[in-house]
Amino acid sequence: MNPDLEKLQPYPFQKLAALFRAVTTNPAYRPISLSIGEPKHATPQFIEDALAAGLGGLANYPTTAGSDALRGTIAQWLARRYEIPAPDAQTQVLPVNGSREALFAFAQTVIERTKNAPVVVCPNPFYQIYEGAAFLAGATPYFLNTLPEDYFALNFGQLPAAVWQRAQLVYVCSPGNPSGSVMSLDQWENLFAMSDRYGFVIASDECYSEIYFNDDKPLGALQAAHLLGRSDYKNLVMFSSLSKRSNVPGMRSGFVAGDAKIIAKFALYRTYHGSAMNPAVQAASIAAWNDEDHVIENRRLYGEKFARVVAILKPVLPVVMPDAGFYLWIRTPIADTAFAQALYRDYNVTVLPGSYLARSAQGVNPGENFVRMALVANTAETVEAAQRIAEFSHKV
Repeated sequence: MNPDLEKLQPYPFQKLAALFRAVTTNPAYRPISLSIGEPKHATPQFIEDALAAGLGGLANYPTTAGSDALRGTIAQWLARRYEIPAPDAQTQVLPVNGSREALFAFAQTVIERTKNAPVVVCPNPFYQIYEGAAFLAGATPYFLNTLPEDYFALNFGQLPAAVWQRAQLVYVCSPGNPSGSVMSLDQWENLFAMSDRYGFVIASDECYSEIYFNDDKPLGALQAAHLLGRSDYKNLVMFSSLSKRSNVPGMRSGFVAGDAKIIAKFALYRTYHGSAMNPAVQAASIAAWNDEDHVIENRRLYGEKFARVVAILKPVLPVVMPDAGFYLWIRTPIADTAFAQALYRDYNVTVLPGSYLARSAQGVNPGENFVRMALVANTAETVEAAQRIAEFSHKV
């Protein structure tokens, strides 16, 4: 067996199940889960219709590159959304089966195992796929703690030059999971300068980019590169998905876009990996990327939930409205695991301890004494959960 499998840690939700295993919940309350970032808003009917209409495509083997129509649709969406020239649909865009699959597989493409003890740098807290991808690509993950006092920005000074010299891949997430912070143009400029200096590839995870709460759309990696005169997107690939934007997590549809040379190598890897998108899913994806009305409604629903939940929690917890995304990242008055366990026991509400989303680095686990709340359920259920959390917090 691959010995690197032994390096993988339990997933956060496995740890959560273990934390709750011996807990008996209060029968006076029905269960409400705010732990998993799985969108619960209804899938738009027109996407379901397009999926059904595309079922005739099941008679054909799909290609790894996807259809010209899908790649062209994605390129045009990128141009509209980020106000950039449309990327070359043939060389700079590649459909993928959801961002999770692609974020993992990307490391297997990029990392040169035999070169200088390779390093993958990740934000901390982080999406656990980054760490697993690093280990199974034969690299060592190093973590940059994203802290509230820095507004969750990447602080490159946390790692010595000797580590950066071995870095081959840097994962970033903007809007961030769990903080919801969005990288500024200055932060992107610093990251690009580091990439130029040390030669690493940037994987920009942007799956929360379409959930925001004002007219300021989150800045994207390709947009930042274009604004800084880097329109070849050297050493930069961004990852996006329909799951959160269009409420279709089960469709497994996303794309990567950026540096044409890297996209070509990634396409080669995925050809052997057997990662071709279902033709019916491609048809539904074209419909979804071409429509913004349902995305606007989706944002309205999240905005309504955030406004109501923040108003309920602010008197009892230090709630900070995120820039974007659908999480609240809240400091707890007691240990995060104790908070989550007692809340589950007494009020049957599930939240995720922040320490489960992070690793100890530079002498600290930056997720400790935080919990992540995913405001993904319908408004009534989410508000009820917030009311229970407020009542619980009064007693802590």
